[in-house]
Formats: sequence, structure tokens, C-alpha cells
Amino acid sequence: MNARRVDLMSPATWEFSGFSQNGEDGIIDVLRKQLLTQNRYFVEIGCSDGIENNSSWLVVAEKLSGIMIEGDPTLAERAKRMIAGHSVGGECRNMFVTRENVHELKRLMFHNDPDVFSLDIDGNDYYIAKAILDNGIRPKIFVVEFNSVFGPERSTTVAYRDDFVFSSAHPTQLYYGVSIKGWRNFFEAQGYQFVTIDQNGVNAFFVDPAHFDRGFLKNIMPLSFAENLYQYRKFRISSADQFKLIENEQFVDI
Repeated sequence: MNARRVDLMSPATWEFSGFSQNGEDGIIDVLRKQLLTQNRYFVEIGCSDGIENNSSWLVVAEKLSGIMIEGDPTLAERAKRMIAGHSVGGECRNMFVTRENVHELKRLMFHNDPDVFSLDIDGNDYYIAKAILDNGIRPKIFVVEFNSVFGPERSTTVAYRDDFVFSSAHPTQLYYGVSIKGWRNFFEAQGYQFVTIDQNGVNAFFVDPAHFDRGFLKNIMPLSFAENLYQYRKFRISSADQFKLIENEQFVDI
């Protein structure tokens, strides 16, 4: 963290990983410090076992309060042990979030405008994000995972299923999530501003501009698209060629 030479115009210089996999901890750190007001509260859907996610750094190092959500009961128990004793207000719940039960998540939250909201469920992400905002939850910083297999120009997502699990949705495990253009179209229609993606081509960052200085947001030079590093290493072909492996699946335009 302290080894960085942060240039507020260049998000690539913000990155570092304490618990995150792709420099998200650093990007979130810079964005949090630019907030005009803070409630020091977070929500993460898809926290896994607490070792690799976007909120453990907030709990352990920054002592924020918040709620982690994990659909797998075994991983949720590990995450509970991970954060035990590190935060007076941090908790982990085992819950498989669908667009129909987002209101239950809202009931669990202490703030409807958390400083940070991270969504990474490798599947119905678009539909859950829409339900979150439709239910009156409006995070200041919204972190979402995008799927680079769709490329930079398609505005699309997968078809919704309550029980969607990416590992069994398609043999390649490439059929999941949302394209970066789909996220940008969606969030910008909701009044959010695109900030950047991480250099590994996994996460996209959006902010509610009402909570930031206009000069800061105006001067950012974002990274707009990158191949998912892990998918590229696995298949050794471009996102365009990866898409050919799933092109016969059902997609929904955004």
C-alpha cells in the first residue's frame, strides 16, 4: 500500500492487493479517501471465504463496519471466522441473493448509502445490481465484476436464473456476468460515473458523482477495457475467440 506512488489521474497507480486479487483494495482506498462524506460502511455480495475479496481489507485494516454476503455455507463460515474480532460492526451472512430477496438484504443493512458496495457473484450480477438500486439502495462506490469474453462493444448479459451457478452453466465456465459496455450503459443511466477497470480485466468501478469533487472525477484517465488475465491464461486465445465458445447460449441486451 505505502509503496505506491499515487497519481490521482491514473487509476493504474492506485492498485494494491491486501486481500483482493486484482488491485481492488488500492482503487477502493483512493476512492474512499476522495469521498466528501463517509459513513464507514460497506456491503459485499460474494465475499467467498474472506481471504480473497474486496471487503476484508476494509474490515481488518481500516476497521469499517459492514456486511459480507456469501451463498456457499462452507465459505460463509470461513469468512465469519476470518473477520471475527477485527470489526465491531462487521458480519457475514450465508445468503444466496436473488432479485426477489434483495429487500431482505436491505433490511439487514445499517445504511442504504454505504461507502462501498461490491458485487461479484459470477452470474446474475446485472439483475441483482438493478434490484439493489430499484430497492432504494444507492452506494457511493459500486464495484462490479465484468466478463471480458463479451469484448468491449457488446452491451449484454446472461439470461436470468434464480439458481444460476457459473461453474455449471457452461462447460467452459465463460458464460456468466455482464459486458463492460453493458455495465457502463446501465450505471450511467442510473446517474453513476465510470471510473476505471483494474489492469487484470476483472472489476469495474463506478461512483455516485454527488459524493465526489467534480475536479477529481473530471481529471481521471480511465482504463476502459482489458482481457481477463485468468481467462486468457487458461484458453490462450483472445476474448473474441473465447466468445465463439459460448455464442450459442442465450444473451440479453442491456
